[in-house]
Amino acid sequence: MQGLKNRKQIVKGAITIILIFHFFSAGYSEDSNRSKLLALDYRLNGKSIQNAFGNAKDSALKSTVRLLRNDKLIALGGFIHPDGYILTKASSCVGAREAETFDGTKYPLKIKRRFEENDLAIYQLISKDNSFPVLNWETKKNVTEGSWVIAAHYSLNEIRVGIKSGNYRKIDREGGVMGVLLVNDDTKAKGVKISEVVPQAAAYRAGLLQDDIITYVDNRRVKTQDSLIKIVGKKDPGDVVQIKLIRNNEIKNFVVTLGHRSVTFDLFNRNLQMSGPVSKRKDSFSTVLQHDLPLPREAMGGPLFNLNGQCIGINIARVDRVTMYALPTTESLKTINSFFQKIP
Repeated sequence: MQGLKNRKQIVKGAITIILIFHFFSAGYSEDSNRSKLLALDYRLNGKSIQNAFGNAKDSALKSTVRLLRNDKLIALGGFIHPDGYILTKASSCVGAREAETFDGTKYPLKIKRRFEENDLAIYQLISKDNSFPVLNWETKKNVTEGSWVIAAHYSLNEIRVGIKSGNYRKIDREGGVMGVLLVNDDTKAKGVKISEVVPQAAAYRAGLLQDDIITYVDNRRVKTQDSLIKIVGKKDPGDVVQIKLIRNNEIKNFVVTLGHRSVTFDLFNRNLQMSGPVSKRKDSFSTVLQHDLPLPREAMGGPLFNLNGQCIGINIARVDRVTMYALPTTESLKTINSFFQKIP
């Protein structure tokens, strides 16, 4: 018995020594690896890599413009005409009053037209200058998956580099939502009971509460979840619905401005919470080009370039920290041509 006890003690001691060895060797390995990390200058957004893109970088910075509201950046855009016409993302630039070019010059700005179907808008700088550097478009839809793409940083002092990370594809319509979880009130069949209200969503902002019983939506009687969802689902984000409900045996009326489905329920997604703000509209596009450039929401509306400095699309939606959508050249040029054909 004593021999067995001694052997157990020896095994325990050996295990302890091994664990200590691994602890210190792992620390040593980690420290030694730190010295082998790529120098900042040679990372994707380092100066050496930035300079390697040469003419493409120059084109990206000079033909991109910052859109401002009360001196705050709200979107980027790209010059589409020497007279200062700019193409940008419509839902991001509401209220834009000024535009700032790469050299820091600011110009008053006026809206010319919005295109709700693809979330684009055309603005014009108020200036006597008619020599703004316009985008050079790549007219063929031939950007292959894995190709390098670049875009101007929102400061217009440097570029961001990434790759095309997905095939061209359609992004379907999401439809509007109130931001509530429902349960049928089977006992009295008065309406549809709210079991939970999503924080900061449309219903929350309108004043709806847990345990409210919805009886009418836009003057249409609702008794089941399906009937309510069917009515609301036919509407778009931004549409307004009239809600009649019962709260503590009292009838109350509310007006709810519907939100985006993905934005509303992203509130429960921890990964997306860590990603930072995403675009309000990121659905209902006929065709998109997906890439992984590290761009904030305020950089949407800016042009996307290939290594030749040609514009291959307009950044239209930040979906999460590694997923961006751009409207390809073909879609962007349709909008531009439609606009200029109607100018007298």
